[in-house]
Amino acid sequence: MVDHDALARGGDVRRAVASVSRSGPAVYRGWMLRSEQYAVFAEVLAERGVVLRTGAEQYQRAHELPGWYAALAPVTPPSVWTTGSERADFDRARAELGAGPAVLRDYSKSMKHYWDAAAFIPDLEDGAAAWGVASRFLELRDDDFVGGLVLRRFERFASTEVRTWWIDGACVLIGAHPDSPDDSAPVEVDLAPVAPLIGGLGLPFVTVDLALRADGVWRVIELGDGQVSDRPTTIEPQTMIEVLLAQAR
Repeated sequence: MVDHDALARGGDVRRAVASVSRSGPAVYRGWMLRSEQYAVFAEVLAERGVVLRTGAEQYQRAHELPGWYAALAPVTPPSVWTTGSERADFDRARAELGAGPAVLRDYSKSMKHYWDAAAFIPDLEDGAAAWGVASRFLELRDDDFVGGLVLRRFERFASTEVRTWWIDGACVLIGAHPDSPDDSAPVEVDLAPVAPLIGGLGLPFVTVDLALRADGVWRVIELGDGQVSDRPTTIEPQTMIEVLLAQAR
């Protein structure tokens, strides 16, 4: 057990891992950590002989959109991003993506539950309205804001999201998304177009959220580090434990 709050505060990380009494390979399973927090966490665990199977660089590539976007660009909505939150940089990103609707997020998270106020931009050509959405997003994210502002081309989907779990590039589990645990995919999920791209990332443990676009094509909505990805309530804990044990071998 580790003290997540102490890790997130960036205080005495050694105290946060004081209860870790065994050495060897390990998988973290807990709340999100910023990439820099995870790096310190991994370093301090290594001092105790504990090696996280997902290294700090791998965690950042999975946890932050710029780390995985290029590899998955053919199967995910076109996206551009800034470094930081300045209005001038946001306007440059708007111009780069071009007119039309978009969805806003930062490197690690959106505020989709505040869809109209802080996520959806009806037309990027309307600079004032777009910045109004970005401003509300920044207000809501506050100190949790990560990296920069990301603009993703809006695509219309015909299904709820499906969460898939991958170990060493192979899909080991398919289930509902935690936000809609009782909803299943309307048709069988076609992983053939995305599997080689995910495998090419070389990441040990990730989740990939997909949705069926209105034209019948499966699209990647998000890739995330599997250690900090939520489990929908309709997947039994024992099933997830078996996946984690397999991943640790």
